[in-house]
Amino acid sequence: MIGIVLLVIIAVAAFWFVGVYNSLISLRNQVFNAWKQIDVQLKRRHDLIPNLVETVKGAMNFEKGTLESVIAARNQAIAATQSTTQLPSPQQVQATAAAEGQLSSSLSRLFAVVEAYPDLKATGNVAQLQEELTSTENKIAFARQLYNDQATVYNTRQQQFPGSLVAGFARATPAQLWEITDASEREVVKVDLSLNAGK
Repeated sequence: MIGIVLLVIIAVAAFWFVGVYNSLISLRNQVFNAWKQIDVQLKRRHDLIPNLVETVKGAMNFEKGTLESVIAARNQAIAATQSTTQLPSPQQVQATAAAEGQLSSSLSRLFAVVEAYPDLKATGNVAQLQEELTSTENKIAFARQLYNDQATVYNTRQQQFPGSLVAGFARATPAQLWEITDASEREVVKVDLSLNAGK
């Protein structure tokens, strides 16, 4: 009788262990998938930028510094985005976030300069590329949110008892959240909605 009870306890503990282990592996794969979704959108962004620069280059000869800073920021962002077959290290996430923040800042300056060229802004190609980049920025934001959500669930599962007992066996390590590193991204946008704005 005692032997049967002991076997039942061991079987229940084994099923529990396997269940927690498998849930950690599943969560790790979901975090990795979310990271790859960010990667896909960043690649699209990186591919659109040379087209935008080529389109505006002829009309903005004396704004050469702005264009060069966009290209330099893009190249730095591409270098920071390393393809991985596992969860990115905290350093990789931070480097990617910092490089992409710099690229966003450079693109913002470029768009501000484009605003000063009404003829250029009216060009269909420039407007279309701006729209595609804006759409891609939105997709990147959603992908980052999904990644952070998945990483938080994964990290929480590792830290909660009794899952923390199994985390070592599953080689589970905390996933780094994507955080804003560029101060310009934290700035509050000022909008003047007063009736005197255009006067």
